[in-house]
Amino acid sequence: MAVTVGQQARIWGVTALVFFLLLWFLGNVLLPFVLGAILAYLLDPVADRLERAGMPRTWAVVIITLSAVLAMVLAVLLVIPTLVNQATALVQIAPTLGEQLSAKLLEWFPELADESSALRRQVTEIAQGLQARGGQLLNTLITSAVGVLNWLLLIVVVPVVTFYLLLDWDAMVARIDDLLPREHAPTIRALLRECDERLAAFIRGQGLVCLILGTYYAVALAAVGLSFGLVVGAIAGVLTFIPYVGALVGGLLAIGLALYQFWGEWAWVIAVWAIFQSGQFVEGNFLTPKLVGERVGVHPVWLLFALSAFGALFGFLGVVVAVPVAAVLGVLARFAITKYKESRLYQGSPSA
Repeated sequence: MAVTVGQQARIWGVTALVFFLLLWFLGNVLLPFVLGAILAYLLDPVADRLERAGMPRTWAVVIITLSAVLAMVLAVLLVIPTLVNQATALVQIAPTLGEQLSAKLLEWFPELADESSALRRQVTEIAQGLQARGGQLLNTLITSAVGVLNWLLLIVVVPVVTFYLLLDWDAMVARIDDLLPREHAPTIRALLRECDERLAAFIRGQGLVCLILGTYYAVALAAVGLSFGLVVGAIAGVLTFIPYVGALVGGLLAIGLALYQFWGEWAWVIAVWAIFQSGQFVEGNFLTPKLVGERVGVHPVWLLFALSAFGALFGFLGVVVAVPVAAVLGVLARFAITKYKESRLYQGSPSA
């Protein structure tokens, strides 16, 4: 007996519900496997290219894994300690920066000295809100970094999972394809190909853009002598994953630190501003069009909502899966809209 459309919808709905419940209950347990699957997906094209060059799959995976582990060890030994030291120093110096900013504001706006003035109340409310939010954010980051991304996860579990998934990636894809419902297999394959194209364009392309811009910001800010330039560049590079957010947050942070450090030496402040302006110009006109392309289909607002919603629901694991799930949901939404416009519900009866 044929399965009706309603029955199929219920089956796939229950499957999606089970998937989200697994994310909810097994978030920390699933995290190394999800990270391993993402890394295997990102590295599979490299393994395929080495295979086409005549190298056996096993040796290709071994070389890729060793190279990735070596790069991670070098980052841990050379880059991460400096980032941690600068971030710690920045947190420690924040109260001093706040006091000096308050003194400057009192100098520029004498009415702030009057506690009953509306401007004073507004500044106080903004400062209290930022302090509360900043403390919550710092506690969340510290908890996530210590509780989730521990040494065992980084050094042992994720590389092992990535190795075996990458080794059997093509075979797993073939087995999944064999399990697709025969009636809908062509449509599902077409949707999966579109999802793969958009994920590849966004994750691989945008990840490379983040790496290039983060390196540029860090090196350029350090070259002009800005304190904490490395950590500011790293923050701006990571947040570049969300369009416009990285340049906005990193630029404001860098210019604020430049005003504190170079007050009166306006050429250096302008140089810091020029670094972010030039970075945005290169990204918008060269990096993103060449590396990401125009067929990504992930709107910045939709991406920001996905990161916020999945992070709130599933914690750090939700942040990890937010981008792939957002891209897949975007493909499914466009497919559903196309089918809706072809349906009688949209077009009406033939007589109409």
